Amino acid sequence: MFISFAALLMQVPVDTGASASTWLWSAIGIAALALVVAVFFSINVLSADTGTEDMRKISDAIREGAEAFMRRQYKSIGILAVVVAAALFFGYYASERNRALAFVTVISFVIGAVCSGIAGFTGMYVSIRANIRTASAARTSLNKALTIALRGGAVTGLVVIGLSLLGIGLLFVGFGGLNPEHTIEVPYKIVGFAFGASLVALFAQLGGGIYTKAADVGADLVGKVEAGIPEDDPRNPAVIADLVGDNVGDCAGRGADIFESCSAENVGAIILGTSLYPIFGLKGIIFPLVVNAFGVIASIIGVLVVKAKEKEDPMSALNRGYYVATILAIGGFWAAVHYLLQGRNWLLAAGLVGIVTSFLFVWITQYYTESRFRPVQEIAKASVTGPATNIISGIAVGFETPAIPVLVIGAALLTSYYCGIRGLVDAGISTYAKGIYGTAIATLGMLATAVYILAMDTFGPITDNAGGIIEMSNQPEAVRDITDRLDAVGNTTKALTKGYAVGSAALAAFLLFSAYLDEIRHIVEHIKGVVVPAGWSFNNINLASVPVFVGALLGAMLVYLFSAFAIRAVGRAAQSVIEEVRRQFKANPGIMEGTSKPDYGSCVDIVTKSALRQMVAPGVLAVGLPIAVGLLFRYLSTQFVVGDTTSVPVYADGSPVNLIGAQAVAGLLMVGTIAGVLLAMFLNNAGGAWDNAKKYIETGQYGGKRSDAHKAAVVGDTVGDPFKDTAGPSLHVLIKLLATITLVLAPLFI
Repeated sequence: MFISFAALLMQVPVDTGASASTWLWSAIGIAALALVVAVFFSINVLSADTGTEDMRKISDAIREGAEAFMRRQYKSIGILAVVVAAALFFGYYASERNRALAFVTVISFVIGAVCSGIAGFTGMYVSIRANIRTASAARTSLNKALTIALRGGAVTGLVVIGLSLLGIGLLFVGFGGLNPEHTIEVPYKIVGFAFGASLVALFAQLGGGIYTKAADVGADLVGKVEAGIPEDDPRNPAVIADLVGDNVGDCAGRGADIFESCSAENVGAIILGTSLYPIFGLKGIIFPLVVNAFGVIASIIGVLVVKAKEKEDPMSALNRGYYVATILAIGGFWAAVHYLLQGRNWLLAAGLVGIVTSFLFVWITQYYTESRFRPVQEIAKASVTGPATNIISGIAVGFETPAIPVLVIGAALLTSYYCGIRGLVDAGISTYAKGIYGTAIATLGMLATAVYILAMDTFGPITDNAGGIIEMSNQPEAVRDITDRLDAVGNTTKALTKGYAVGSAALAAFLLFSAYLDEIRHIVEHIKGVVVPAGWSFNNINLASVPVFVGALLGAMLVYLFSAFAIRAVGRAAQSVIEEVRRQFKANPGIMEGTSKPDYGSCVDIVTKSALRQMVAPGVLAVGLPIAVGLLFRYLSTQFVVGDTTSVPVYADGSPVNLIGAQAVAGLLMVGTIAGVLLAMFLNNAGGAWDNAKKYIETGQYGGKRSDAHKAAVVGDTVGDPFKDTAGPSLHVLIKLLATITLVLAPLFI
């Protein structure tokens, strides 16, 4: 490998001077700036008025419930992370070939896990305090309430992306990445950071998703359907648990999810950048960090320009900020390509493909989940004839939804691959490596406005909570109208960002799959005594190979079994909530009469315990299966090694290097990713369409609230709740976890 690099170095001038390190330190500095701006936004939000005494009592209950759950959840996640870190260390240390990587891999893993935890907790800390301030501001001004909610959400985005850039950048420097002798090796040492981020994100999203939907389903079925009381009615014993769930699921869970996305995609792109070291030097490796840093600045400006007129649709104001952030991010992308990638405009075009893809995913999700369009109206109409036809129609819409996104993903990959080939036409590397780098740049394009996207996502639960606080504290109808407008926009932004998340997960998964193949090649080429045939690569995985096919089957199975565990967990927890709400209504008739208060704390406690208990099984399954497949096929399937040793790496004695474990894991990763992306689209969009079909009927269509059609739509909505807020978002994380865990453990599969 080093001989081939030396030959290329003689042909192509490499710029590894001070300018490259300056760009890296600038990216790290912007990451620190993101955290400073997050503090500024936090102070700005927390200095706002907190409303009336009644409003504060409700907000305090939400805050105490959310913080109690998060403390218990992160304690459980911390214990699991310590166990995984210990297993990781001993797994590496047991192999003499990998022993030197044991310490640095575990350090990277721990830092990634800690940063992911901080990112999730910090974002939720502000959101559960921004809700009452948004509610209070809504009493005087829509624009003020909008600004507080968006800046509260921006804190999550800035902390998430800032910590990701800061962690990866400092690890790269700390492990010697600025030393030309070690630059190429360092990216493989920081893959643990992405795995740590993925592990915490999986359990945070799972636990939060189970919590929020168990409380929501329990509150809706007994409150709306059985008791006939409105949403967020203070007489509902599960209403506080429902409002708490918005924060632990949609704020903390999504924050950890996007942190994992950013971290995994940056690490994967950095690894692929090592193959271009002879062309771009250090600049090609740090390019992902610089692009993300420009995106941070663009998003900050986008947030600052958002203002709305009192009678204006709040979504229009948010869209203006998004357009500003996107245009500035494109400018930043151009600057990064110009100064770091020698101004190769075909590579800029690959980045633009990613940005356009993110727009398309937002629009596609909007079509399938907004009440203005055919799919949602079709489900609403089906509700007239009962819950069964509502559910049939919703499932049909869900199965329809992956079609257009798959075409978009395919077009994005093919186009960016072509752009990569054209942009690197004079580079002395394989055509495959050129094309794959193009797809990596497209993935970075999707992440260019991640801070603003996450701000819009967290805007949703903040405004949802604000509406609940206004409803429960019996504020005037005019105030409720403002929070209803903000809440409607928040529901839209949450749905749109789920589409963005699954789209970025799809491109990221392909990027990480390519990085895994590249890492296997890198490992094999550095095994002492191994003879590697000229032109050999680990880029072709043969599905006709029995171990690979079995691994692929297991990958698809994992996606469905994981989803079953997640949805069942919501059902079990919701059953406990339903029984408790019914018990309180029966034991205390004064609750419905409004003469006595329900026991909110009992429902909060039930959901907390159930969510923490139920998140373990699917999480362990997701972590354990790829490891089991890699190790079992590595040690038990030597008979499947290809007999022709002329085209595979061999040891000095002529025996082939056993790559069966690595190939089986590649099959698992490849097909698991495909199945996960398609199922996530089905779950997200079906759930979102069911939800908005219910809201469409609540506007007065088909009899409006309390009609038979509305009751049928509520049933459909409760079926869709664990789809769109538990299993679907958790699959985003699972897809990337499979890739990061295989990246980290790749040395053990050979």
